[in-house]
Order: sequence, then structure tokens, then C-alpha cells
Amino acid sequence: MTDAPTPGTPDLVSLLLDTDTLEDFLQALAEEALSNAPGADGCGITLERANRPLTVVSAGTSAPALDEAQYGQDDGPCLEALREGHEVDVADMRAETRWNGYPAFAVAAGTLSSLSLPIAAHSHTAGALNIYSPEVKGFEDADLGVLRDLAAQATGAIALAQRLSDAQTFTADLHAALQSRTVIDQAIGIVMSQRRCSAEEALGTLRTASQHRNVKLRDLCGQLVGTISGNPPASGPRLRPRP
Repeated sequence: MTDAPTPGTPDLVSLLLDTDTLEDFLQALAEEALSNAPGADGCGITLERANRPLTVVSAGTSAPALDEAQYGQDDGPCLEALREGHEVDVADMRAETRWNGYPAFAVAAGTLSSLSLPIAAHSHTAGALNIYSPEVKGFEDADLGVLRDLAAQATGAIALAQRLSDAQTFTADLHAALQSRTVIDQAIGIVMSQRRCSAEEALGTLRTASQHRNVKLRDLCGQLVGTISGNPPASGPRLRPRP
């Protein structure tokens, strides 16, 4: 195996531009990895969330069954790479003594060697790029530099997807907070008008009522606004994307 990456390896940006979803992107990576391992007949990408591994994409024929066998016994080179964050190269499954009965299963399935590269190690969405070969030392002619680059690109894509997901959650939470603040302000105005008191005193009155009735302040204020206006409380200002 060689360490120098091939100059023509697709970069993260070009692959992202050519695909519509994270799944499509990872599928393209799996196919690219398989094409850069001449002795391989299968490649799969495993991701784990909440301690549950799943083969999200695969190329070739052998990966799904081999991945599932490892998930079933909760052990194997794929899961070791995923959980420990290091590469696992199995040159000859017939001589392998790790991972309980998995090597024997792999040999019976026609797989004699494998290579697992960690993806997004030690993160909330850890994974592994797993390549399987029917040959002993099936990755001697593979370009390890390219395969490592592809695993790194998968890591970058997953991190980007996670950040986008976190941003969407933050936006939703912020919008809910703005809605809540608006209805509370409306209720404060109503109490100020009725009792001819300050905003601070009106908020204190609403908080006391909320505690006595064991109702959330936002819900209590919504009920008050709805009762006075005869309409549901107005929504807060909506967040608009930048042009």
C-alpha cells in the first residue's frame, strides 16, 4: 500500500456540488473508495448513533452481509475502527484470532482481507469506511493515501451536516423564544392597563398567578391575551434568511 494520495482524488467541495444529500455524497465516496482498491469487491460506510451502528451506503457486493455480522455480535474490525478511532487492516482472515467468530464467518462468505478506516472518530456520529477483498493481502495495490483522504472527506461532510442540523435547531429554538417573549409582553401590557401599574409589577403579578395555578408563564399569558382579544395570541417576529 502506498501513502501518497493520487492527484485526481475528488475533493470535498466538488463531490458536495455533484450530490444533493449526505447519503448521495457518502455513496459517491464508497464507490470512489472501491475503485481505488483494485483487489476489493465491496465497500460500506458505517455510522453509529446512540450506540447503534448502521451501514448507510455500500458499493460492490460483499459489505452489507459482513457489516451486519459484526453488528450482530457487536464486535469486529469495522466496529473497532469506529469506536477506537484507528485503522484496522486484516491481511488474512484465516489467521485472525480477534473478534470471536467473525473471521470464520468472513472466510465462509468469501472474504479473506479487509481494511477499516475511522470516520468522524470520537464524535456524536462516529463511523468507518470498510473495504473487503476476496484475496489475502487484498490492499497491497490500493492507494492508502487516497482511501485516507476519502475517509477524511466523509468526516468533513458529516461534521458539516451536524453543524447545519444544530443551526436549524437553534433557529427553531430562537423563534419559539421570540414567540414566547411576544405573548408575555402582550400580557404585561394588559395587566398594566387593568391595574395601572409598572411593567415590573405586572410581570410579578403574572409570575405569581403562574405559580399558584401551576401553569407555565407563557401559557398563562397566552390564555390572558386570548381572553381579552378573543383571538389566539399573536406570533412573534419570524426569522428570515439573509438575502
